[in-house]
Amino acid sequence: MTTEAALTTADLRLLAEAGGAAPSLHNSQPWRFRPTADRLGLEVHADRSRAVPAADPEGRALYVSIGAALFNLRVAADRLGRDTTVRLLPAGAGAQPCAVLDLSAPARTPRPFGADLYPAIARRHSSRQPFTNRDVPERLVADLMLAARDEDVTLTLLEEHGVRRVLDLTSEAEARIAADVTREAETRRWLRLEPSYDGIPLAALGSHDRDARIPMRGFAGHPPRYATPAERFEALPQLATLTTHLDGQADWLRTGQALERVWLLATVHGLQACVLHQAVEIPDIRWRLRDPADGPAHVQLVLRVGYGPPGTASPRRPVEDVLDPSAG
Repeated sequence: MTTEAALTTADLRLLAEAGGAAPSLHNSQPWRFRPTADRLGLEVHADRSRAVPAADPEGRALYVSIGAALFNLRVAADRLGRDTTVRLLPAGAGAQPCAVLDLSAPARTPRPFGADLYPAIARRHSSRQPFTNRDVPERLVADLMLAARDEDVTLTLLEEHGVRRVLDLTSEAEARIAADVTREAETRRWLRLEPSYDGIPLAALGSHDRDARIPMRGFAGHPPRYATPAERFEALPQLATLTTHLDGQADWLRTGQALERVWLLATVHGLQACVLHQAVEIPDIRWRLRDPADGPAHVQLVLRVGYGPPGTASPRRPVEDVLDPSAG
């Protein structure tokens, strides 16, 4: 059954605003949206002019970001009363579009995501502030794991030894990134920071050192933030990994969808989150992120979750910059 109702200009704007609110590395927002020829669907394209090649030479983070935007589009389509069928990489790996959404069918009942996630799109922000030591309830952890699994991605909340291991690897990656002039220049360019910016070093977070620090890079603020002040963080942060069995572009798109689905659900339940991206930017460190006990797997992201102050909204590209009103 189809709605046979073409997407209106207002529909397209609502979809583009939702897709454009997704998280992305350095807030690069590397996406464009275009209606299909029959205006019953939407194409999602990579905007490669907004790639970050020093930090993301393979384009993995770019595809993860596009996957997050793709999930927001699915949520917004539900708000419009439309069901969504998604085709990933319809023209093959590396080709455009990255995905096509068929929005011709009416929305399903009950809601496809178990909750109305649409209001959380505008409230979801990266929080780089200290969280409390309150644990995430096991029932909510189970719901977050199920949300990721529905996108064919495994979310694992790490136990203490895993947290310490991942923090050590993050510290190593942060030091290597800080020593890479090309990466630092790219980061400064995206964050509009002065050359003196060098991040905040990861000390002994999780070692019961009450003065522990974690690197949190500011992505918003006017005037630009030249450095994020070191603050006292939780003694042992709650970290989760998002993992896939394979490591191709389709897996990266699925990871982005899982990330945003988990993050929106967490937002609905009052959780804050941010991505620790340093360790997945260095290939050999990224490989060491995996738990050998889990067998072959590819860690795509490390997510910090917890209860604390909300993050600050990041600047967003105007809808006119990301939406092509003409059909593909």
